[in-house]
Amino acid sequence: MRTLLRWVRGVDRLNDVIGRGVSWLSLIVVLIVFAVVILRYGFSMGWIWLQESYLWLHAVLFMTAAGYTLRHDGHVRVDIFYRPAGVRYKAFVNLFGALFLLLPLMAMLWWVCTPYVIDSWSRWETSREFGGLGGLFALKSILLVYTTLMSLQGMSMIGRSILVLRGTPEFTHGDDNSGP
Repeated sequence: MRTLLRWVRGVDRLNDVIGRGVSWLSLIVVLIVFAVVILRYGFSMGWIWLQESYLWLHAVLFMTAAGYTLRHDGHVRVDIFYRPAGVRYKAFVNLFGALFLLLPLMAMLWWVCTPYVIDSWSRWETSREFGGLGGLFALKSILLVYTTLMSLQGMSMIGRSILVLRGTPEFTHGDDNSGP
């Protein structure tokens, strides 16, 4: 159980560091959008690469912070029964949800996206827009980062659920906003 506990803490720490790090992209996105609006409507100027940059940054932010959001139970749930339930019930729901929904979906996404990303890298794909950003292949690689971080957090959720069901004191109080 100590190994499982270290695994859960390590994955949680990884997604916390990544989530907090990429959260700063939201400020950059806002500043770029502000600049695009001012340039377009104030000075009748605009560049495709600047418009693409905030879309790409938003994609990176959304995809890489998804594991962080899952770690902090921030994804949308139909929680009529889940939210008021006890810690053990939540652990069962999280265990089965991660095992039978999250991990199979992430495996399928990985399987479907890998050839797509490899093809993009083989062509050094860039934006289709004239004056757009280069390196679209790197952006598409974020799909694999997303599936990896979500899968790791799903495995951490499974581990955390097992620890709760085994009665590990660190995880059985349930009101720390860090899991089941």
